[in-house]
Amino acid sequence: MIHKSRFIPVLFISIFILLPLLGFSQKKEHLLFKSKKKMQKEIELLTKKLDSLQSIIDGGGIQISDTTSTGDSINPGDISVLGSSMFEDSVSSAGCNPDSLLSIWYLQKNLRTQKVKSIDFDSVMFTSNIPDSVYIRKIRDMNSFISIPYNYVVKNYIIYYTQKMPSLASKILGLSSYYMPIFEGIFDEYGLPQELKAMAIIESALNTRAVSYAGAKGMWQFMYQTARVYNLSINSYVDERFDPVKSARAAAEYLRDSYAIFGDWALAISSYNCGTGNVVKAIKRAGSTNFWDVYRYLPRQTRGYIPSFVGALYLLHYYKEYNIVPTKIEMPVHVDTFVIRKNLHFDQISSVIGVPKQQLENLNPQYVHDIIPGIEKPYILRLPYNFTADFVEKEDSIFTYKDSLYFNKISIASIKQSRSIEGGRTSHKVRRGETLGGIAMRYHVSVKDLKRWNGLRSSRIRIGQSLVIYSRGYRAHSSGSSATYSKGGYLYYTVRKGDTLLGIACKNHVSLNTILKLNGYTTKTKIYPGRKLKIKRL
Repeated sequence: MIHKSRFIPVLFISIFILLPLLGFSQKKEHLLFKSKKKMQKEIELLTKKLDSLQSIIDGGGIQISDTTSTGDSINPGDISVLGSSMFEDSVSSAGCNPDSLLSIWYLQKNLRTQKVKSIDFDSVMFTSNIPDSVYIRKIRDMNSFISIPYNYVVKNYIIYYTQKMPSLASKILGLSSYYMPIFEGIFDEYGLPQELKAMAIIESALNTRAVSYAGAKGMWQFMYQTARVYNLSINSYVDERFDPVKSARAAAEYLRDSYAIFGDWALAISSYNCGTGNVVKAIKRAGSTNFWDVYRYLPRQTRGYIPSFVGALYLLHYYKEYNIVPTKIEMPVHVDTFVIRKNLHFDQISSVIGVPKQQLENLNPQYVHDIIPGIEKPYILRLPYNFTADFVEKEDSIFTYKDSLYFNKISIASIKQSRSIEGGRTSHKVRRGETLGGIAMRYHVSVKDLKRWNGLRSSRIRIGQSLVIYSRGYRAHSSGSSATYSKGGYLYYTVRKGDTLLGIACKNHVSLNTILKLNGYTTKTKIYPGRKLKIKRL
């Protein structure tokens, strides 16, 4: 078995990972930064060699991974989020005025259109006049249920969140005033630490309409397949990944399942970014389940996830001490919920009872065409409470208002035809510095598949080249081979080498709890290749 870890200098591991780093002087940090920068170049060269080696191994049909596929991850990790690529603090003055009320729609559009500035936290060292002892004390005073580490990596992110992005921090804090109480209630309902709410900040900067280049969507950045596993509806009219409440519940279920596997919140949180398979792989390479031992073996984009999580949590607790004023947002004090069993367009509601369409979109972002397809199945409508009485009184008039215009056959056919079919084919244009192995990791596919789909005989690619990529769902459907079979009214799965229970659950679109209950397992049950598992009742 070949692992990248054999090529990483022992000196780098001992200095950069295993030293406690508490109380480092600025001089020591500077020396560490200089040596680390040199070694980083060496590692990048070795990584490229390993990518080539990986392609040779894949081409020969040899498997070096003994863990699950990375396809069970939620966010592929390369979205421009806090912790990898930052939004510049150059926005319109209207967005920075703490005395004006701004709609959530405006703030989130502002976040989507800001210029993205890439920051390499492996090579940038921020400084602060605040001594380490103060940071350590403040972290301790947060009294977090999740163990919060402190070292120079974490310090770097804390400084960025609290001192380097005041305008963006104001917007995030403004949105937090509305969304964080909702998330706290959800995580409390699932018996999970409320600190997990900060993950929404590093995933999307609290933007309900966030979309990554790889197709992760919503405030909690779910990929298509994982969203379906956790029962989020996705069809021509509805994408519940954009629903902050339902997607937060799905995130809570994922994190509960992941914690059941790892028994450590830092590892469980990291798996949200790169998938359980990559975390298991990193643990095996590190020979430890301690996060800071595992840290170096995680995918590059995941290494900053926990430090960024700490930075976001620190900002939520101490923003007042840094004179950061949350942007005031305009949202209804109270929202009522209605169950809709007929087709309904936002324009019908707005025209008949006068509720601003923008408010409807803010409260119901999951309806991607402003249509609630209630005729298919019951869906919810969130409505500002001051319009509740009018909606009840004029309900019949609302549903019939220009219904032949909004729901004629031509308009419905147009919507269905325009639907982007996820789980199918996409394309990727090669950028400078990219390798075939790196692209394969981003899209959770193998180098071997990438070469086969694009007729490549080697791993050489050129800038500007378009690569065809098929997602897991498409490949599973078209390959004709499967490890599942039916018997006695149940679907069964034959365990393969490297499988995990959560990975099997994601592959077969069921929850981890379903598999545990059907097979009489606990989260500590070990599975072995060849074992047959009940997946679900047919």
